[in-house]
Amino acid sequence: MPSCILVINPGSTSTKIAVFEETARLFDKSVSHSSDEIKKYPSIAAQYEFRHEAIMDALKAQGFDMKRLAAVVGRGGLLHPIPGGVYRVNEAMKQDLQSARYGEHASNLGALIADNIARELGIPAFIADPVVVDELSDVARVSGNKLFARKSIFHALNQKAVARRFAREQGKRYEDVSVIVAHLGGGVSVGLHQEGKVVDVNQALNGEGPFSPERSGTLPAGDLAKLCFSGKYTEKEVLKLITGAGGMVSFLGTNDMRDVEKLYHAGDPAGTLYYNAFIYQVGKAIGALAAAACGKVDGIIVTGGIAYGKEIVEGLEKMCSFIAPVIAYPGEGELEALAQAGFGALAGEIVIREYTV
Repeated sequence: MPSCILVINPGSTSTKIAVFEETARLFDKSVSHSSDEIKKYPSIAAQYEFRHEAIMDALKAQGFDMKRLAAVVGRGGLLHPIPGGVYRVNEAMKQDLQSARYGEHASNLGALIADNIARELGIPAFIADPVVVDELSDVARVSGNKLFARKSIFHALNQKAVARRFAREQGKRYEDVSVIVAHLGGGVSVGLHQEGKVVDVNQALNGEGPFSPERSGTLPAGDLAKLCFSGKYTEKEVLKLITGAGGMVSFLGTNDMRDVEKLYHAGDPAGTLYYNAFIYQVGKAIGALAAAACGKVDGIIVTGGIAYGKEIVEGLEKMCSFIAPVIAYPGEGELEALAQAGFGALAGEIVIREYTV
């Protein structure tokens, strides 16, 4: 019988896949996408064929027999707020993702590509803990104006996976620890986990928080309003300045933090400034959540691809170790988390939810 699961994780700057058999990772592949490649496409939806082809080429290069697959699990995209868990990819979900009804992000493609591959094989397709998992406390939802409410859009899958890992290593349950998780990747999300819920987190897609390799994060509201009505930019162009052409792309013309690190190590003035500013803004966000937790924090977890940067982690440790120990879990545990969710669903250990409009 088929015993393998293919997991698909499209991120803003990469497409990652892996095949698991039980707990063993048979192989994985990460395809990086430069800002120049991404610029060729007018929208995330337009990247579908490009990303799908990259995945199929990677599987073909491995010589993998697709008939061994029992399910395909994709990273969840921008849907309406839903509880955490495993969801079957259905028509309602696909329609919302294809139309970008709730926003554009590369993760929207995860379910769509997973469904395409699964349908050809006659097997189920799932998503798990999508980026729109919403567990915010009531006070965290309040903004500074009644016309706006803070939204929960963040790296839910990886944040929860590393928080659970931390709890296990402490001999505790996830529900019994208070941790701050900083996911540092193409986007940056910093979340406060208490009693098994992410009770506060920045809207990491196009909202607020630290800037990232390609996102602006929090901007001066008055200046942004003036720019919107200056006549120089369309709405689409403004949104692109916020997500896609913001952050390091805006400052240095690259969305690859490895390029920024090289400039930093070479003593380049601009590279050094923005590298240090990135650390500074992430550290400030951690400090703010420490206040939200009344200082009761068991650990600060730094994760995501950028957490491989030694100076990044050391800089955050220097800023934040007075709050709680700083632990680095470099990379993303998202592939393993997706696979575990898929196997749990197939075994009947996890309830499979249905997405409804």
